[in-house]
Amino acid sequence: MFGWPFFMTPGSSFSAAHEAPLLFATLLLLVVAVVLAQLAEGGIDVKALALLGVLTAIGAVLRPLGAGLAGLETVFFLLVVAGRVLGPGFGFVLGSTTLFASALLTGGVGPWLPFQMFAAAWVGLGAGLLPPARGRAEVVLLAGYGALSAFLYGFAINLSAWPFVLGGDTALSFDPAASAWTNLHRYVLYDLATSLGWDAGRALTNAVLIAVTGRVLLATLRRAVRKAAFHAPVRFGPDQVR
Repeated sequence: MFGWPFFMTPGSSFSAAHEAPLLFATLLLLVVAVVLAQLAEGGIDVKALALLGVLTAIGAVLRPLGAGLAGLETVFFLLVVAGRVLGPGFGFVLGSTTLFASALLTGGVGPWLPFQMFAAAWVGLGAGLLPPARGRAEVVLLAGYGALSAFLYGFAINLSAWPFVLGGDTALSFDPAASAWTNLHRYVLYDLATSLGWDAGRALTNAVLIAVTGRVLLATLRRAVRKAAFHAPVRFGPDQVR
């Protein structure tokens, strides 16, 4: 869906304002489907949903603290660490709910929000799919992923708006009559020229915050998972039946 500019043909039409509600509805269905699938498989239970609410609230509060100044965004490191500990499904849902809650908190609701929610959801999901590691190697792995995902997030978000921001008469503008390869080349140049510095700030923020807080956060979340016994089987005996 982020790559729709590469599939447009002359005469076709697309409006972010019109398509955003459809995208939001699609995302909502995906989130519900992921939660239901996780509930059915035992990956998420009521305790995990409660933790999801807590982490969503924390992320919603953290995001405005960075104010987006020079790419200093303070929410993505939490998505990475939480997705790592609690799994890709949890990370996907947390990414979308956190961006949605922070948008309500800051008044940042608009056609761009579903794209941001989707991109953040993929950041959380990807963190849960990283290979096994422990100790310092795990923190380095997460910091590297946090930096890489920052660039990919910016690349995807910019792509959703690129055809609307430049007009049609520059060397970097979207051209519906050009081939997908030509438009990809133009977009890469546009992204490097306009967003490389911003994305680098986000990547540096993610890497530093994960490096500084990663071990503590990983240990805290894993301790919370153990104490909550998310994956313990529930059995009902005679004493519990009234």
